[in-house]
Amino acid sequence: MKLINLKVIDLFSGCGGLSLGIQNAGFDVVAGFDNWELAVKTYQKNFKHPAFLADLGDFQGVFDIIQGFQPDIIAGGPPCQDFSSAGKRDETLGRGDLTISFAEIVTMIKPQFFIMENVDRFVKSTKYKDAKQLFKSAGYGLTEKILDASLCGVPQSRKRFFWIGELGGEDQKIEPYLNNNLANQSLTIRQYFKSIGKTLDVEHYYRHPRSYKRRGVFSIDEPSPTVRGVNRPIPKTYQAHPGDSALLSSNVRPLTTLERSYLQTFPEHFIFEGSKTNLEQLIGNAVPVKLAEYVGRCLAEYIANIPS
Repeated sequence: MKLINLKVIDLFSGCGGLSLGIQNAGFDVVAGFDNWELAVKTYQKNFKHPAFLADLGDFQGVFDIIQGFQPDIIAGGPPCQDFSSAGKRDETLGRGDLTISFAEIVTMIKPQFFIMENVDRFVKSTKYKDAKQLFKSAGYGLTEKILDASLCGVPQSRKRFFWIGELGGEDQKIEPYLNNNLANQSLTIRQYFKSIGKTLDVEHYYRHPRSYKRRGVFSIDEPSPTVRGVNRPIPKTYQAHPGDSALLSSNVRPLTTLERSYLQTFPEHFIFEGSKTNLEQLIGNAVPVKLAEYVGRCLAEYIANIPS
């Protein structure tokens, strides 16, 4: 695919999963913004363009910087904990307001396109309705799609909501591109590791469940469940679950931090530095690289087909 010379800025960039995927799809990512210093430092180690430490909940202080890049596309994944099944699902906690900040920045700068990612439960929130009203009032045609990452080149059963907005465009115009490129079958961990020249020394691994009503042992011949920001050892109190892919034994262990970064489809050369706890959170909070790349390639294909 030809290089798409459109400038992208990534708000709420984290350590760079969304940026790297969009960049791999051929776009020109020119800046990242995040309010976590470790995320910004990690981002800076892996990209040549600048990254800024910024509180986008009060974006007036950095609005001129964002506007100065004259972006053609604004991308971002505002923090999703208040909408997530893993969080408290309480929109009054404040993090959901960052979705509105994202919408306000987009509608003030008016790039030709925007890409926003969130958990699938986001569509049931009032912030979804409020942000949608802002986008529609600013003249954006909106494509909405919940994507299963395991059908987009990521070995995870991770469902994520994507908004792609086009200034002056038609609603759902880009959906056919998002649908037509999906894989026919979910990608397993074994298949993905083989594709990147890696192997695992286990056939089954432990992933700590949110409650013991859920299983904790999974096979590498299935997609991983969503990679979260925590990675706990097997507790002595764990009881076998009927859904476990195998019984606990010395051949079952949690995946390592590096292995979990591969599940998020970060490349081997990506640099992570910091405490194990922080790295687990950085990796778990990231948009999977290949999922972002999938969306970027679908958008690039759409753009290439726009009549000149």
